[in-house]
Amino acid sequence: MILRPATRADLPAVLALLADEERVVDPASVPVTPAYERAFADIEADPRNEVLVLADGPLIVGCLQATYIPGLGKGGAERALIEAVRIRADRRGGGLGRELMERAVARARARGCALVQLTSNKERTEAHRFYASLGFARSHDGFKLSL
Repeated sequence: MILRPATRADLPAVLALLADEERVVDPASVPVTPAYERAFADIEADPRNEVLVLADGPLIVGCLQATYIPGLGKGGAERALIEAVRIRADRRGGGLGRELMERAVARARARGCALVQLTSNKERTEAHRFYASLGFARSHDGFKLSL
């Protein structure tokens, strides 16, 4: 299993993972709109952002986005924000999610981040148990404002 930054060629597979958590979506069926193209280009050009993919040969089996945020807390250290964590529906339960997250945390640690944070939808109780098993603690309530 290889963890690497996503390339433009991986974009349909990443979008397929994000399209539906409960079933496998064919990447060829996912439209790559100009908005997705712009967003990916912006992420790829920004040294504080990366989309990581977990590849099993040519097959993308997992992904996440990591954003490295500078801050004045934690002694001025960066923090890593992890979002859009997905493992292909037909590959769950075999430890790939743990491998993906542990490697992402190791990247953040190697970068000098003082902490890794993430949010998870309140309805995703299985994901919450998974994140707790990795050592993540529920330390804050989060709020969002849709614009």
